[in-house]
Amino acid sequence: MLRALIALALTCLLSTAYADDREQTQQQLDATKQDIAELKKQLSQVQEQKNGVQKDLRGTETQMGKLEKQVEALQQELKKTQGELDRLALQKDQLQHSKTEQQHLIAIQARAAYQGGRQEYLKLLLNQQNPEKFARTLTYYDYMSNARMAQLKQFNETLRQLGNVEKDIAGQQAQLLAQQSSLDSQRQDLDKVRKERQAALAKLNDSYKQQDQKLAARQQDQEDLAKVLKTIEETLARQAREAEEARQKALLAQQEAERQRQRENAQANADDEPKRPKTVPGALVSSGGANFGGPFAAGRGKLPWPVDGRLLARFGETRGDDARTKWDGVMISAPAGTQVRAVHGGRVVFADWLRGAGLLVILDHGDGYLSLYGHNQSLLKGAGDVVKAGEAISTVGSSGGQDTPALYFAIRQQGRPSDPAQWCRG
Repeated sequence: MLRALIALALTCLLSTAYADDREQTQQQLDATKQDIAELKKQLSQVQEQKNGVQKDLRGTETQMGKLEKQVEALQQELKKTQGELDRLALQKDQLQHSKTEQQHLIAIQARAAYQGGRQEYLKLLLNQQNPEKFARTLTYYDYMSNARMAQLKQFNETLRQLGNVEKDIAGQQAQLLAQQSSLDSQRQDLDKVRKERQAALAKLNDSYKQQDQKLAARQQDQEDLAKVLKTIEETLARQAREAEEARQKALLAQQEAERQRQRENAQANADDEPKRPKTVPGALVSSGGANFGGPFAAGRGKLPWPVDGRLLARFGETRGDDARTKWDGVMISAPAGTQVRAVHGGRVVFADWLRGAGLLVILDHGDGYLSLYGHNQSLLKGAGDVVKAGEAISTVGSSGGQDTPALYFAIRQQGRPSDPAQWCRG
């Protein structure tokens, strides 16, 4: 009985101490909940700002992609026009040569007409003894005069054509230079805006990461405090039950504990007996089965890479600092503006800006095979276009929030990621 009274007194003292701890822990838990609510509010605000900046970034990068496409088209036009200018320059040289020859012939005819024409014609008028010779000579002089007139007319036409050619050359050069200057200016302005928005997005990402870390820490504090509080409450409840049992059935409780100890020992001895393992029949496995068919499936290990470059990230590697996320494709470093080529013929099923991937092209190769090309600078193909293997579909860039120009390249097989290194040679 004395032992029961002593246990009851100790239980009362411990209950008072645990009650104080519970009140203090509850206050800490309430404060932590308030901190978590405030952090979630701040995270929500930062996320809204991120969404706005990403929306603006999407518009800017999409517009830059279209502008880069226009620049490339203009450069192709410049090449064609340069060929036309070369042709006009050759024509100009030929006209200049004709002009020089015609000037020389006209000068010779003029000197001949001046030196002998007037005297022979005067002698012919004074000497009328042979009428037939007189008629033939007049015809000859008329023919020579008409020839000189035709030569002068042709010379004037050559001068006119030469002037038109020079005018066309100057006009085309001025027009193309003006267009290129305008596009370069627009591209510089857009690039400046894109960099500003990328910087703003990076700043928001840092802020969001810091707030998220704080929130995670406070949530962990909340979880730990909740566990402590639960432990205290369970301890208080258990002590209350033990005190009640000590007051009423101290001796019976001791006897029951002894019986329980004996039962536990018996159960422990029973658990120590060896158990006969159950027999499990061997599982049957088969190496047969249908292989994937079709042109793309037959290209495993034979396809070319979409660009020449260096692998920055490999399939299955940890993505960033988060060990929970893995790369489902590869990242290939290449200079901005490098043409990205289709690794296999197919149809474009997506060509637009996508959050996290920037300007993205997706090709459907049939039989459930897709290839993806992301973070482009510009898109050269649109949805619905049919492309051939090796055909340029985009240009390398850093859209979608990348720091450096690189191409995201991935292959999907029936919706599942597949290692591109198993498909591409080299």
